[in-house]
Amino acid sequence: MAAPPKHRGAIVRAAATLFRRNGYAATGINEIAEVAGAPKGSLYHYFPDGKDQIAEAAVRFAGKGVVATLEKLEQEHKTAAAMMQAYCRLVTGWMAKSGFRDGCPIATTLLESAPQSAGIALAGREAFAAWRAVIARALVRDGFSRAEARRLSTLAVSSLEGSLILARVERSGAPIEDVAKSLAVVLRSDVPARKRAAS
Repeated sequence: MAAPPKHRGAIVRAAATLFRRNGYAATGINEIAEVAGAPKGSLYHYFPDGKDQIAEAAVRFAGKGVVATLEKLEQEHKTAAAMMQAYCRLVTGWMAKSGFRDGCPIATTLLESAPQSAGIALAGREAFAAWRAVIARALVRDGFSRAEARRLSTLAVSSLEGSLILARVERSGAPIEDVAKSLAVVLRSDVPARKRAAS
C-alpha cells in the first residue's frame, strides 16, 4: 500500500482554517505553507493548478466535516429540531472560542471565489447539498413529506449561514441562538396530523 501524501492533508486543513478566518483573497500561498508546516514546493506538487485547487480541496474537506458532525447529531437526537439546536450550540461554542474570528468553514471561500472558479463552485454546491440531505433525512424520519423536508432543509441551512454572518459582525452568539429557537419551532412535527392531512 502506498504511503499517504506527507503534506497534502496539512495543506488542506491549513487552507480551510485560514480561508474561514481571513477569506480567500487575503490568504496567500506562503501563509498556507507556513501554517501547514510544508515546503512551498509541496503546495504546487499536490496542487499544480495553484490556490483555486487548494480552495476546492479545502471546501470539500470542510464540507465533509460538517456532514460528519450532522450525522453524529442525527444519531444522538430523536428529532431534526433537536439535532439542529444541538448543532447551533456547537457552532456558537466554536465561534466564541475563536473570538468570533471564524465563520462558516466554506462560505467565506465561496463568496469570494465561486463566481470565477467552476471547481470551487461545484465543491460548494455539493457540500451544501450534502448538509441539506442529512437534515432532510431527519425531517422525513419525523414525518415530513420529502418535498417539505427538502424546502425546510434549505431554510435551515440558509438561516444558519445568515446567523453566522451576524454573529461575526456582532461578535455575539445571540443571532445563532435566535435561529436555533426559531428552527426548533419551524422544524417541529406533528406526525399524526401530517399523516391525516396527506391522506
